[in-house]
Amino acid sequence: MQDARFFSRREFLARAALATTTSALWPRELQSAAAAAAPPPPAATVTPTVFDPPVAIFSKVYQALHLTFDQAAEVTAEAGLDGVDCPVRPGGEIIPERASEDMPRYDEALRRRKVRMLLLTTGITHVETPHAETVLRTARRLGVGYYRLGMKYHRADQPVAEQVQAYKTHLKDLAALNRQVGICGVLQNHSPGSKRHFGGDLDELYELVKDFNPAEIGVAFDLGHALIVHGDDWRRHFERLQPHIRLAYVKDTLRPRRFVPFGEGEFGKTDYFTRLKKMGYRNPLSVHIEFDWARHGGARTTAGMVKSCRATLDVLKRWLAQA
Repeated sequence: MQDARFFSRREFLARAALATTTSALWPRELQSAAAAAAPPPPAATVTPTVFDPPVAIFSKVYQALHLTFDQAAEVTAEAGLDGVDCPVRPGGEIIPERASEDMPRYDEALRRRKVRMLLLTTGITHVETPHAETVLRTARRLGVGYYRLGMKYHRADQPVAEQVQAYKTHLKDLAALNRQVGICGVLQNHSPGSKRHFGGDLDELYELVKDFNPAEIGVAFDLGHALIVHGDDWRRHFERLQPHIRLAYVKDTLRPRRFVPFGEGEFGKTDYFTRLKKMGYRNPLSVHIEFDWARHGGARTTAGMVKSCRATLDVLKRWLAQA
């Protein structure tokens, strides 16, 4: 079994140094072999006829209703979802300092209703992020295999290339921790708002992840944001990043920058799911409800949340069936 003790950064880096020299960065000569294995392909090379990966709701959307864990689990099950992508971060459904107590409680409530805590969205950007190791070790004990790293933003007072290299140093330390814990951290591409996100541009995202073992540091490919940033050129970037893609995020989008109810935007007109199916994608899909789910200023109720989640899932299932 793995040693579950928590180390200081100095202790951790000393212990990890031996392993880091051979596997924290992904050797160039191994890239072609790993490309065929990430994400794990089907046992046979035959493309499955049915594409039906698990569906997790990004449960940030539940926070507007201030649901208890039992209520959130009930909504998830009643909506027909497979589980949640739980925000464990400052201001999230679970705050990091409560992770060791609240994550098992939430997971237990979900399991009682035959659904799961499938993914995490965190604020972790380096190994010194408060409570990072506690969050990751707790997640792994609950069977969670993937977490999204926290967002980092460009600074105006430093060349971008220098910032990218500095961030990769933090990612190297995280890769070593991820390897030790047995979990994978993923970077999401996110279109710019008032700030410019690291990896929002997919060329930059490739630069960030290209040297890492994708089992330790990978990509959460968000087509909605890719359409906003790169338009129809998203396919070229997808193919380049494919060996590193571990998770797929789903939100419907209308350019130039608006998120809409599923089926009202451009998402369903793409071949995104066909591409995921062809590459053997099996991991959970993270569904993001970034639109006004109450519609037309209606009351925000638990029943309304269930209805919106069901409608979203219905459209998603149609897209998957067409892949």
